[in-house]
Amino acid sequence: MIPQLSDLEQRVLGTMIEKDMATPEYYPLSLNALTNACNQKNNREPVTSYDDETVEAGHTELRGKRLAVIITGSGRVPKYGHRAQETLNLSNRELALLAVLLLRGPQTLNELKDRSHRLHAFEDLDSVESALKKLIDREMAVFIPKQTGWREPRYMHLFGGPIDVAALAEAPAAKAATPSNDRITHLEIQVESLRAELETLRQEFAAFRTQFQ
Repeated sequence: MIPQLSDLEQRVLGTMIEKDMATPEYYPLSLNALTNACNQKNNREPVTSYDDETVEAGHTELRGKRLAVIITGSGRVPKYGHRAQETLNLSNRELALLAVLLLRGPQTLNELKDRSHRLHAFEDLDSVESALKKLIDREMAVFIPKQTGWREPRYMHLFGGPIDVAALAEAPAAKAATPSNDRITHLEIQVESLRAELETLRQEFAAFRTQFQ
């Protein structure tokens, strides 16, 4: 059975996986860097405003579930990391998708492919679907059939507990997408990706500067 995680634990774990795969040269993270990454305004839904103490508490809970670790070396500042790949026995493809699902909630195949490209470059939608099937087979994710107002089905992780798929059909219908809206969505994802890369560069520069302070 997979461990059940609070919203805080999901955000902390997803953030650590993302930074590990996207910028391994700056991973593991200091507590301050982890907090800032959890509270990013891009590639996060919802946006949070956790403080260091809250993030540290979430990391402590994850350590109790063998999903996180504090790494101490020659440096004076303890670094915060994850153990999701080892504990959950996931491939890089599955780990990348899990990170995006933890950080962004239910998403379509196209959204998952676009949003995970910095973590793992999937060849096509079939390869994304294949990796998702492995997560579903292990009860780590679920396929949500197309509901009223949706153009496509979605996928969601199950680390927050079972999903009542039937209840989704009773939720207020979202505005139906149009081809024009699809194009706008694709452009929005590209903008989000560029913002994420800019944020990563900003954090890398800040980390570089601290070496000389």
